[in-house]
Amino acid sequence: MLVSATTIITNTVPAPDPTSPAMPASQCPAGQTKCCEALERSNGSVVGVILGLLGVVLEGVETLVGIHCVPIDLLGLGQNDCHNEPVCCSGQDFSGLVTIACVPIKVNL
Repeated sequence: MLVSATTIITNTVPAPDPTSPAMPASQCPAGQTKCCEALERSNGSVVGVILGLLGVVLEGVETLVGIHCVPIDLLGLGQNDCHNEPVCCSGQDFSGLVTIACVPIKVNL
């Protein structure tokens, strides 16, 4: 017997505004800075397919979702330079495949 698990994420806290400009990296809490290959609205076609395959349902949430994200080092050590989308993500991370509630950040790596 196969069991299907579904994760439902509801809007219990304000989600980052998907139209907001990039915020300074210094305003992102430690551990939430990531480099994503792409950034897409939660209702976008690519994100919708990925979230569906993961069994994730976003209810009442419109936010930016990072696709294939890895942590980045803001200390400027150069180990994890980000050449794609530097973001600050406050939502749930699904093994780096997708990360919920991201906003672009300005970094000087």
